[in-house]
Amino acid sequence: MSTNKISVLLVDDHAMVRNGARMILNSAEDICVTAEAENAHEAMNRIMEHKFDVALVDISMPGKNGLELLKMLKAEQPKIAVLMLSMYSEDAYAVRAFKLGAAGYLTKNCPEATLIEAVRKAASGKKYVSNAFVEKFAELLGGGNFTSHDSLSDRELEVLKLIAQGESLVNIGTILHLSPSTVTTYRARILQKMGMKSNAELTRYATQNGLVI
Repeated sequence: MSTNKISVLLVDDHAMVRNGARMILNSAEDICVTAEAENAHEAMNRIMEHKFDVALVDISMPGKNGLELLKMLKAEQPKIAVLMLSMYSEDAYAVRAFKLGAAGYLTKNCPEATLIEAVRKAASGKKYVSNAFVEKFAELLGGGNFTSHDSLSDRELEVLKLIAQGESLVNIGTILHLSPSTVTTYRARILQKMGMKSNAELTRYATQNGLVI
């Protein structure tokens, strides 16, 4: 392997996704997937062992999610470029990811050429931003607003998603290791921040904005 190749760490809990991404990236002469991980713990072990130019990280993983891993990777290797890969649309997480230092946000149905282009841009120190997101950002600069859930904390967003999936407050507490009263507090904050009054409104919003699949 040429030392000039872009070294990529793949992080996704689905082997089929990793296999597909590896085949696409390794088909480019200047890119090589040098390590893989299926969760945040394995990813952190990998970067303790090697330095990578780019990490391609799935947002939805068991245990610590991709956004949490993004923060951990940047803390350990500040120069690593982290591209987020997600089944969710840009409306769902892109703003949050960029705020945390991501080099780009890609959906899993993006063309192969787009994935390769994004890795090259990230490795060169640039950001990969889709045309759709550029338009959204231009709207913000012009006085528009991003979707309401961008004002939520990471934990509030998790609670919103679980409410939208039909989980009870007790089950949400069990899943997130929180007391029912704490979940109730989070729900109240979410409703207040988003200007809504019921779980039905939250569920409708989450569905329309790609927060639940």
